[in-house]
Amino acid sequence: MLSNFFIAVEALSGNRTRSLLTALGIIFGVAAVIAMLAIGAGTRQEINEQMKLVGVNNIVITPVTEQREEVLRESDGAREKERFSPGLSMRDVEALREVIPNVRKVSPEIVLDTYLVSGGVRRSAKIVGVSPVYFELFNFDLSEGKMFSESHMRKGDAVCIIGKTIKNKFFPTENPIGKYIKVGPHWLEIIGVLEQRIITDQSRSNLGIRDYNMDVYAPLSTVLIRYKNRELVTETMIRQANSNEEEDEEAMRNRGKNYHQLDRIVLQTDETDMLSPTADVASRLLARTHYGVTDFQVEIPELLLKQQKRSNDLFNYVLGAIAGISLLVGGIGIMNIMLASVLERIKEIGLRLALGAKKTDIVYQFMFESVLISISGGIIGVALGIGLAFAVSQLAGIKTVISLSSIVISFGVAASVGLIFGITPARRAAEQNPINSLRYE
Repeated sequence: MLSNFFIAVEALSGNRTRSLLTALGIIFGVAAVIAMLAIGAGTRQEINEQMKLVGVNNIVITPVTEQREEVLRESDGAREKERFSPGLSMRDVEALREVIPNVRKVSPEIVLDTYLVSGGVRRSAKIVGVSPVYFELFNFDLSEGKMFSESHMRKGDAVCIIGKTIKNKFFPTENPIGKYIKVGPHWLEIIGVLEQRIITDQSRSNLGIRDYNMDVYAPLSTVLIRYKNRELVTETMIRQANSNEEEDEEAMRNRGKNYHQLDRIVLQTDETDMLSPTADVASRLLARTHYGVTDFQVEIPELLLKQQKRSNDLFNYVLGAIAGISLLVGGIGIMNIMLASVLERIKEIGLRLALGAKKTDIVYQFMFESVLISISGGIIGVALGIGLAFAVSQLAGIKTVISLSSIVISFGVAASVGLIFGITPARRAAEQNPINSLRYE
């Protein structure tokens, strides 16, 4: 059998150009399979990372500050006033907790633009007022320090948890726990540091999320008491309202300014199947408490991501089918070339049979030739597929993940194609009559 292998290698070496052209179908098929699997794996990994960012079974309620309820109309010479909405507030949080039974956790959130000062360094940032539930919903872990306590939440203490980037910027060589950082007009004690969260630009764009590593987190009560509570009517607002008798508080609130006390409310349900019904109930409840004014929106990021994942999987299936067809065409090409090779080498086959070679030797020779063509094409295809995946990642900005399993699968399929499609030519060669073969011109 080993001698048959060397004869096959010698035959292919003597026809390198034809062998390479025969292997083109296998080369492109394997390259397409590896590139397709790399794109699919990269997409799935990115969606899984986005799932971690938005949390599991979460419903996100955000305010709409620029949408205006158009109910002003002339009716019998009288002008109807706009309906008043208090916006998202802590009252909504309590109502959602009491009315919807299958809500496991509720996390209100306030986000304010501010600045940080420490060690002579100043830069812009955001302070986020949250409760400890927030970190559970979005899978945040602390790398140092501790979480907010009940006392912190109840008293509105001047404490904070900082993101990893802030720690590296302001405290690169020292432990920040117990130290103070000026956040806006107030000094806050740092009690914790979040673990680093890798967030891609695509995730920020698709999900509308911030760079959590650059945020300062404080107890919700601390932000409401020490920074800003948009629910409170200030003296400035009263003066502005009194300066124009026709302009009431509702009109002033609807000028595009954020009048909502909260910037986001996140609900977590017990089961994924309850996401849509719970979102519908929450939407109806808020519509009633906001007096029919549509100044909020309810979204389910997990369902949106799952829909995106299904679309990407369908796209990958199409790519896989195309790659499979390429391998099939490559296998048919190998069979055709080997059948033609049998006709060209009838005298060679007859000579070997006349010198004592068995039919199994002829079968092995041509089988080895077809398998070697497919294996060499598979090796080249693997290298080309890895190069294509890298090029797609660099040029198109699409994340690709090349796994060992995809290389093994594509290479195994290539070898199997050569074996399967080489059987018929090998048998055809072995069936040649030695006497007729030697007379063949």
